[in-house]
Amino acid sequence: MMFVITENIKDFLNLQKLAYVATVSHDGRPNISPKGTVIGWDSETLAFADIRSPDTMRNLKDHPDVEINVIDPLSRKGFLFQGKASIVEDESVYAKILNHYRQNGVKSKINSIVLVAVSNVSDVTSPLYDVGISEEEIRSKWQKHFANL
Repeated sequence: MMFVITENIKDFLNLQKLAYVATVSHDGRPNISPKGTVIGWDSETLAFADIRSPDTMRNLKDHPDVEINVIDPLSRKGFLFQGKASIVEDESVYAKILNHYRQNGVKSKINSIVLVAVSNVSDVTSPLYDVGISEEEIRSKWQKHFANL
């Protein structure tokens, strides 16, 4: 069963420019790789570009299961996506997604594009919300933190 990627989720992904993609290597070791290109391609599929991801791409050939975590660093809210990845082989699909990236400012060389058929999406929130701290307070705390770096 596929999970619906809403317009809200797509908008969130467009705002957040850093995601972490988790794969499994041929010997069963976890691999986490940062990605700056995760997008909601359609209502059931995410996409990301292989710009400098040799381990991720090698792992996906043996084990297509992935998890992708995208969090807003200020609100400490986001999403965890689970699904099966496939490397785009259809030239017309590749061209459409590549065009999307180019129109949205991605200038790096793209070696390949990965589609992820999403099977589950979970909300991710900081435990601070559990104790009654508001989003405004959390945002303020992290804005101050990052301003002082």
